[in-house]
Amino acid sequence: MCLLLGATGVGKTLLVKRLQTILPRRVGTNLTDIVAHRRITIRELGGCMGPIWSSYYGNCHSLLFMVDASNPTQLSASCVQLLGLLSAEQLAEASVLILFNKIDLPCYMTIEEIKSLIRLPDLIACAKQNITTVEISAWKGTGLSEVLRWLEDTHRTNG
Repeated sequence: MCLLLGATGVGKTLLVKRLQTILPRRVGTNLTDIVAHRRITIRELGGCMGPIWSSYYGNCHSLLFMVDASNPTQLSASCVQLLGLLSAEQLAEASVLILFNKIDLPCYMTIEEIKSLIRLPDLIACAKQNITTVEISAWKGTGLSEVLRWLEDTHRTNG
């Protein structure tokens, strides 16, 4: 299973809907199966559910963590959430894809600015997980092919 996590309003639901328009799927309330080369179940958990995210770590093979690249005031909270995820023992084997969303907005921060502000190179160096980053626009569909490729590759190797 793949968890899709991030703060409230970063675009998680829109990303799932965009992926559903590209690939065959089965949809639940916050559970979506997409079928690429194999079935991948994505469980989206809202930002307000942060306190109970850990209840869902058990069967997690991969993690999509979304950050709003147009909201600098939310960045520190997202960084704290990400640190919590990376330090969770149950997620030590999970592959992580950090999605910098909303790059279609004129006020978005560049990936270099975000990486610097959250000290991403340091996070990656200390993390047990394999971490990849991608800039996307869930609204316009930019970067979705990279997300799908990552999901396919990750679930091909991790099951």
